[in-house]
Amino acid sequence: MEHTSAAISEPLSLSIEPPKASLRFFTKLLTCLVLFLIFMGALVTSNDAGLAVPDWPTSYGENMFLFPPSRWIGGIFYEHVHRLIASGIGFLTLVMSVWIWIVEKRSWVKKLAAAALVAVILQGLLGGLTVLYKLPDAVSVAHGMLGQLFFCIAIMIAYSQSQELHDRVMADYPSGDARLFRLAKFSFFIVLSQLLVGAVMRHSGSGLAVPDFPRIAGEWWPSFNAATLEVINGMRRELRLTAVDMHQVYLHIAHRVWGVVTALSVLMLGIWLSAGDGEAGKLRSTARFMALLVLIQFGFGALTVLTHRHPHMTSVHVMAGALLLGTTVLAMLRAYPVKPKTE
Repeated sequence: MEHTSAAISEPLSLSIEPPKASLRFFTKLLTCLVLFLIFMGALVTSNDAGLAVPDWPTSYGENMFLFPPSRWIGGIFYEHVHRLIASGIGFLTLVMSVWIWIVEKRSWVKKLAAAALVAVILQGLLGGLTVLYKLPDAVSVAHGMLGQLFFCIAIMIAYSQSQELHDRVMADYPSGDARLFRLAKFSFFIVLSQLLVGAVMRHSGSGLAVPDFPRIAGEWWPSFNAATLEVINGMRRELRLTAVDMHQVYLHIAHRVWGVVTALSVLMLGIWLSAGDGEAGKLRSTARFMALLVLIQFGFGALTVLTHRHPHMTSVHVMAGALLLGTTVLAMLRAYPVKPKTE
């Protein structure tokens, strides 16, 4: 156990310089803006506004940054504002990356900054391709998932600049727990897989493939045959929605079922974190926040169906999923074994 902790903690113990307040604030601000961008991107999809501005990088043939606000109407508003915020975050990521490369001595932090810059460039290109190729499912899903991973990288960079990490490195005793770190990492991949299933579901038009909740076609566990599909499509006709096929129904059900697995995984992690040693206070606050997020996420998932995919309900559901993923990253960072610099 001690050998594992030392091996894991080595990269975090390379600097004893106190974090710079200005850079610390900048990285936290960027992280919050990325979360807001995820919410705005969800609003674009939820309002079916992905092609409201059908060209890229221009907007209706004009410079994106000079496109007049008087034309930001309906779906154009969501798509255009999403582009502007994304462009701003791309610029801020460039500033942050250069800043870190100038002032940082820790190679792992520099690598994270470089990864963030590469990710935001790829994210912009994927966003453009979703427009140019008329919202292909694979590209749209990749665009959404890369946004989630970029948010995780931003959290890791912000934590690298935190007073908390500096204090852990400067303490005269080790902190963290390799076992809890592995459990948090397991939960991270569970949540990430659920977000992937959700992204495929959303972009394949399966978000309301089953329009009732908590039952499915009026039953707790239907037979999933032609009769079930007919009942589902009958419900959809009443809502003036187009028919779906069984593949879309399976995607939707997979998201529900894996959502239960995800919730149980995160709640179990929260229990383990609450009982952990080391940075007990920080881990317990993270555990409580994770439990709250699971309840919020489940609630908004149910409301997404019950309100027949209301754009704001759906978008908050997506944002809460990103925040839950980010919280598992924070749990990993706080449980990460750190060998004190003073040893």
